Amino acid sequence: MRCGFCLPACPTYVETQDEVHSPRGRIALMKAVRDGDIHSYEEVEHSLEVCLGCRACEPACPAGVNYGHMLEEARAIFQENKEHSAKEKLTRKTVFEGMFPNQKRMEQATSLLGFYQRSGLQKTTRKLGFMKLFPRHMQQMERVLPKVPKKSGKRKAEAIFPAEGETKATVAMFRGCLMDTLFQETNRSTIKLLQKAGCEIVVPDSQNCCGALHGHSGEKSGSIDLAKKNIEAFEKVEADYIITNAGGCGAFLHDYKHLLKNDSEWSGRAQEFSDKIVDFTSILVKLKFHEEHSLNVDEQIVTYQDSCHLRNVQGVSLQPRQLILSTEGANYQEMKDADQCCGSAGIYNLTQPEMSMQILDHKMEKAKATNATTILTTNPGCLLQMKLGIEREGLTNEVRAMHLADFLLEAIEV
Repeated sequence: MRCGFCLPACPTYVETQDEVHSPRGRIALMKAVRDGDIHSYEEVEHSLEVCLGCRACEPACPAGVNYGHMLEEARAIFQENKEHSAKEKLTRKTVFEGMFPNQKRMEQATSLLGFYQRSGLQKTTRKLGFMKLFPRHMQQMERVLPKVPKKSGKRKAEAIFPAEGETKATVAMFRGCLMDTLFQETNRSTIKLLQKAGCEIVVPDSQNCCGALHGHSGEKSGSIDLAKKNIEAFEKVEADYIITNAGGCGAFLHDYKHLLKNDSEWSGRAQEFSDKIVDFTSILVKLKFHEEHSLNVDEQIVTYQDSCHLRNVQGVSLQPRQLILSTEGANYQEMKDADQCCGSAGIYNLTQPEMSMQILDHKMEKAKATNATTILTTNPGCLLQMKLGIEREGLTNEVRAMHLADFLLEAIEV
């Protein structure tokens, strides 16, 4: 397809007006490599790295070209065939093999951050000006990191949370890496909301990282290993749905059916797993949570920033808005281009900081135009990015960013 309907939907093309940084241009580059028309791959790899992977081009494509799968395959091919420096090998091994697949190590890393925050070391570091050695956006990121909660005892082998009142559905919850460490409170909020909606919730302990970071970074074999482990973990639970509260994780879990489609042993199991993936807002609306419970907050202007993967891959955009509009006191103002990426895109704001901050600054212009004092979203990366945007605009005392689950629990417990 070469029609160009994807161009206005692509954030990097909008920012650069360069065809090399558009979905159509990137597909042309992939094809040229395959056909042997390009023999120097640096520009091709750079173009793929600059891509956010937001997949906004997919809903815009009249032919339904699945660009996201092509992007991940291309990145995987580059990683398999390129020479890595010793430093890059060590970094990738540490991140993709040592940390994310191991929840205990994720917890240990988060505990170190918690110690840094609570011990006084954070205040001392800032007072001495140590953070000034880092780029401006890194200094700002350090200021918006959430407070790490203290570890509360040993994790149960398999946690079960009963429904409040009649049990309408049995669900298994995917807890996630960041959501289970930096955003534990949001996970707790999600569980409480599901209980109030009539769900019995099972949280399998043998689940692992979803593999999204691996898949988006060309580490395909690692993402496949994690997918198989998660499928096995959730097969042990007889649940009607598998619930996620992170748009990025949910989209990758939803795509297990594609990731394992050529594996005869796993393709059917992956399809069954993917068919059960449901975002928490979808199940709340399905079970009429917003109709059966009174939601109230103090008068405030609220806007919503879509999670790209929740909207573009899982097709969920109306449900979060339905829940917000059902909340008394929340004066909802739709943000212009709320469906366009905020520039977070996993670790994109670390690997491509210049483009990420450019996209974020334009996003904040649109957020400010709503006069919102609360910006809601449904993905941890988006949440941190919007907090960063608020910090960059000097609005920390006037505007807050929240995960929608925390906002809804606040509304029901007031």
